[in-house]
Amino acid sequence: MVRLNMSDVPTSWYVLLSLVAIFGVATWFLDKFSQKDNLKRITAICGVISMISLLYITFTTEGL
Repeated sequence: MVRLNMSDVPTSWYVLLSLVAIFGVATWFLDKFSQKDNLKRITAICGVISMISLLYITFTTEGL
């Protein structure tokens, strides 16, 4: 089994990780402090898409 260093992961991995964090905080903020349900739903869906993409990149670059 080959282990990657953090410097070996692609740059898109870091971008997706940042997006997951941003969308997570935005969804939480909209849920607790806003009445904008449609915007909350959009940020949640974008967060899920970002997380699925992050998982895909993580598991496909594991064997490099």
